[in-house]
Amino acid sequence: MSEEINPFESLREQVDDAAAHLDVDPGTLERLKRPERVLEANLSVEMDDGSVEVFRAYRSQFNGARGPYKGGIRYHPGVSRDEVKALSGWMAYKCAVVDIPYGGGKGGIVVDPDDYSEDELERLTRAFATELRPIIGEDRDIPAPDVNTGQREMNWIKDTYETLENTTEPGVITGKAPDSGGSAGRVEATGRSVMLTAREAFDYLGKDVEGATVAVQGYGNAGSVAAKLLSDLGASVVAVSDSSGAAYDPDGLDARAVKERKDETGDVVDYDAPETLSNEELLTLDVDLLVPAALENAIDADLAEDVRADVVVEAANGPLTPGADDVLTERDVHVFPDILANAGGVTVSYFEWVQNRQRFYWSEERVNDELETVVVDAFDRLASTYEDRDLPNFRTAAYVVAIERVLRASEQAGVWA
Repeated sequence: MSEEINPFESLREQVDDAAAHLDVDPGTLERLKRPERVLEANLSVEMDDGSVEVFRAYRSQFNGARGPYKGGIRYHPGVSRDEVKALSGWMAYKCAVVDIPYGGGKGGIVVDPDDYSEDELERLTRAFATELRPIIGEDRDIPAPDVNTGQREMNWIKDTYETLENTTEPGVITGKAPDSGGSAGRVEATGRSVMLTAREAFDYLGKDVEGATVAVQGYGNAGSVAAKLLSDLGASVVAVSDSSGAAYDPDGLDARAVKERKDETGDVVDYDAPETLSNEELLTLDVDLLVPAALENAIDADLAEDVRADVVVEAANGPLTPGADDVLTERDVHVFPDILANAGGVTVSYFEWVQNRQRFYWSEERVNDELETVVVDAFDRLASTYEDRDLPNFRTAAYVVAIERVLRASEQAGVWA
């Protein structure tokens, strides 16, 4: 990539773009572009050999006007203060666009989990949970999985919190294993909302998903589930990638078999595909649908000039820079934004939280049906806002919907003198 973009500045620019179509005073607008607080911690953790390492960790809480803060915890070497601030903002507006009663949160530890043993990662996770303890809780801030974390880490955080608080509070965190209070359907939820958004987008645009060619950049949980479910609709997944590169078959890949091979070897390029490509080559394939499902800033303005997909549905958070958005809007490429497309994860996390509070658990069929209702309703609101206000693209429409909801909640709460 030739364009170095700060994700927090991308968030602020996206909010400004939407606010240009709203009547928002400057002070309120600034409040919509900044987190309310950010925790920065230094975690001292004993390694298996008896040495001690120190890890930098963060938790950002962004606009709690609509409810408790909500958002994932990621383990990645690229975690930074500005990244978690941006991600918490995207989460606040994501929750608003699908109309679930949360604010935004996001956390992370600067670490490559591949470099550490399971015991070391458990000690690291429990150290972070101890630092988070004063600011999280089922009515305050509810973490969840994100990049390189999953049910295992969420179970450790839940156990640490409950032990220290001497309580049982499964709703303190979501994305847990089912036996620890997790929800059916949570693992596939993000990929499922990507599929649902793509299905609704193609229908809205008068296109047919069946037979559509699809490229997926990033074959982790969200990307692989989206690929599998799109295949079930009759789409042809021709290329998928991870950090090792891309597997490509113009006649279509077996999305499930590729995931099985990746689980065995760690790399999608180990799948027996006719061709391998670079990630950049995948992003510029001539396909009907492109699904960027890796990290933020995957497509900048320069690369956007070469994107040949007709439709982009964002499975990752912030995969397009603002410059890329401008280029694709000018080129009439329809981009359906992350704050709708990948909202399945937080939506089913909300369902998990509701089930935890009620101590009454739903079937996977009910979870999936409820998720479909939420995504379809949100898409319809997005499309009508886009049309009624003659907005430049669907991202701006999503932020208009979300900001209006946050503003109403803020105005109803008032401002303390």
